[in-house]
Amino acid sequence: MRPAIRLRNRLPEAVRAATVGPGEKALAGAVTSDDRVVVGTRDALYVDDRRIPWESVERAEWDKENATLNVSEVGTWGQARPAHALAIEAPGRLLELVRERVTASIILQRHVPIHGKRGVVVIGRRAPSGNHAVQWVYEFDEGVDPDDSEVRRRAEAALVEARDEVGEL
Repeated sequence: MRPAIRLRNRLPEAVRAATVGPGEKALAGAVTSDDRVVVGTRDALYVDDRRIPWESVERAEWDKENATLNVSEVGTWGQARPAHALAIEAPGRLLELVRERVTASIILQRHVPIHGKRGVVVIGRRAPSGNHAVQWVYEFDEGVDPDDSEVRRRAEAALVEARDEVGEL
């Protein structure tokens, strides 16, 4: 009988050797074309030893044509969002893990119109492990003025409604 092959043994050596947080272990990972190490654990994505909790990953998209994983982090309104372009020739299970973990962090995402079809997206996110409180944010559609007091009032009301609907999980 053939012994079971563990996924961890199939990870690149640099991924297995990467430092991750206490209690975490590498589930998937890859080395970029410029030798940067990318590691995914149950709780976070590590890029160059920088820990990005899954609930802080705003978007992750695979550009198949350029073999690049583009990751943008949740940011602060009016400031540039941290972004990472990771050229990976052999992503292995990393893409699947990224999709699953980011999706697992979203507990509610709803578009609320304010001016016609334009409005705000209310998002509730939590660590997939469930160990942290829900983080609530909203993002304004292009062309919606976040400095407009009526827009702010309606965005806040949408956020309160979403929180009330979900309750404390």
